[in-house]
Amino acid sequence: MIHVEGVKDDMIANNLTPFYSTHPGEVIKDELEARNISQRAFAQSVGMSYSVLNEILNAHRALTTTTALLFEAALDVPADVLMRLQTKYNLQTARKNKETISWMENIRRAAAVL
Repeated sequence: MIHVEGVKDDMIANNLTPFYSTHPGEVIKDELEARNISQRAFAQSVGMSYSVLNEILNAHRALTTTTALLFEAALDVPADVLMRLQTKYNLQTARKNKETISWMENIRRAAAVL
């Protein structure tokens, strides 16, 4: 978190949390549409089943390092960028999970008494 004297932390752009997180599948889906490549043709070209690709593109399956590298090879979209998106997506999703929130609150309370 960035702190600037005299400015509220939540008013600094780098500290803002997006309304919704972007799954890397959305980026790949946009790339395929922009290049006019069908999902079926792309899945076949990278040796992936259509159903697995479709689950990734619709944010129902996480991107792995292997799939990120496949997408990088096929589309020239850097794998590290896709993996950072996946990590941010995972973190933001976890931060909205009620069980995780409760668990974190309990840990913070316990840590405060140490």
